[in-house]
Amino acid sequence: MTILHYLNTIRQRSTRMFMTIARIMVPVMVIVYAADRFGLVRLAGETLAPAMSLLGLPPQAGIIWVTTVITNIYGGMASMAALSDSLQMNVAQVSALGAMMLFAHNVPTEQSVVRRAGASALVTGALRVVVGILYGAAVTWTCHAMGWLQDPVSFAWMGQDAGLTQGPPDFGTWLLSTVQSLLLVLVVIIGMVILLDLLERLGITRLVTRLLTPVLRLSGLEERAAPLTTVGVLLGLAYGGALIIEAAEREGFSPRTRLLALSWLSLCHALIEDTLLILALGANIWVILVWRALLTLGILAAIAALTQPHTRWGRRLTARAGGPSAPPA
Repeated sequence: MTILHYLNTIRQRSTRMFMTIARIMVPVMVIVYAADRFGLVRLAGETLAPAMSLLGLPPQAGIIWVTTVITNIYGGMASMAALSDSLQMNVAQVSALGAMMLFAHNVPTEQSVVRRAGASALVTGALRVVVGILYGAAVTWTCHAMGWLQDPVSFAWMGQDAGLTQGPPDFGTWLLSTVQSLLLVLVVIIGMVILLDLLERLGITRLVTRLLTPVLRLSGLEERAAPLTTVGVLLGLAYGGALIIEAAEREGFSPRTRLLALSWLSLCHALIEDTLLILALGANIWVILVWRALLTLGILAAIAALTQPHTRWGRRLTARAGGPSAPPA
């Protein structure tokens, strides 16, 4: 294979993946921006505010979390900065809210990617929200009862950052930010395609897969889906989803494999960037990373057991595929 032929293959594959993702992301991003500009996001957060007390969180947490769910973690951090003067939270509460933000953020856009990749956006989206709420409540209730992580957290530094405390950006700023985000997605996709191809040629992919075999066996994933899922877990759902969309169409992943891989990515992705962002807010690393990852693994093991071929859910997934190994309809 000549260099030019190789580069052309990489270009075609990356462009195809990027266009697939862009067609999903752009319409959803426009709708979310419009909802944010018209104040619907903040209204939803204010409506949810009274329920936050049941989770052991202050009322402002409702606005922060809903903003995160509908927009992204940066949007949630901006809301937190805007409310920083009146926000009083301890480490346990910040950790609980941070974990909820990590479980469920940018849901409209990311679950659109999940749906295109071959799993139910409703099921995986509901999984993120429900698990986030239950985990957040468990953290605050347990820490309060045991007296753990009760030190107060200061948000004064956020209020000093004028860029964070602003509301939704004007259209020009949003458009520029959106274009930059899409270009970043393209660059990352190109880099991942080259990296995965290189790892495959060097045999590193097979080595990593063998090392992950015990975890894969527990989570029910096919070995061939492991490298793509790992990329998404480390970098993000949009990137991992793009790879799974392409691989599912090329290799014919079963509906069960798609469900398991995309449920994993929905609950636990972008471990590097997103975790660092929440850690900067004052959250505890054990709560937002270690226990969250272990919980995700446990949930995946449960879903794997519930989707075995002999179960009702498993038979439904097999029927969708028209057979045990055929691609989904």
